[in-house]
This record gives sequence, C-alpha cells and structure tokens, in this order.
Amino acid sequence: MNITYRTDATISNTQFIDILKRSTLDKRRPVDNPDRIQKMLDHGNILVTAWHGDLLVGVSRALSDFSFCCYLSDLAVDTNYQQKGIGKKLIDETHIAAGHLTTLILLAAPAAADYYPKIGMEQFADCYIIRRK
Repeated sequence: MNITYRTDATISNTQFIDILKRSTLDKRRPVDNPDRIQKMLDHGNILVTAWHGDLLVGVSRALSDFSFCCYLSDLAVDTNYQQKGIGKKLIDETHIAAGHLTTLILLAAPAAADYYPKIGMEQFADCYIIRRK
C-alpha cells in the first residue's frame, strides 16, 4: 500500500472531523463544534498527515517548543487502515518534525493504551492533569 506522509499539508476542519470519525477518536473530541476543531488546527504547530492517493487516512496533531517537549494531542488512523504501521510512522514523523531533542509526550485513550508499548513507547506513571471545565 502506497501511503504518503506530509508535514506541509493543511486540512480543513471538515477533513479533520471526518478522519476523527473514521478513526473512532471522535468519541473523545468536540466534533460537534467545528469552530473549536478549527481552533485546534489553527493553534497546533505540528500536523503530519497520511494519504492514500487523495484520501486522508491518518493525522497526527501536536504542540511543540521544538527544543524540549512535544505533546502529541491527536493520533487518528482510519479504522480501515489500522494495523499497517501508519500510526507508528505518524508518531515517528511527528518526532522528526519536533526535533529529536524533544521528549514526545501523549496521553493514551484507555482503548489504545496497549498499543503504545508495542511500538516502543515507554509508559510514564507520574502524569497529572486538570480536567477541562
């Protein structure tokens, strides 16, 4: 399968919502609020996309200072394209874009928690959050 990865593509909030739905990540993202989705796209500073021809099949959206840390906020792969290495490649390309001096950080959805150790990510127990209001 010929998948193309891009760090220079921009996508619309409609495209982002569509891939979130096709990946099931929509259950944990505000897909019913296109303006909020647009702000997520506007203010993330790393976007890596995966394409099968003209079809967007995966996306990684992250925030980084390009020096110390990179928070990978969204990793979405179309369910029809999962288990083909696309998610791992999106993570790798995100880390390359952020720079290897950064620590790549993500919070796994409970359903995906078993995936990340399989691709070489280390689980870190001391994470703390303040929930959105």
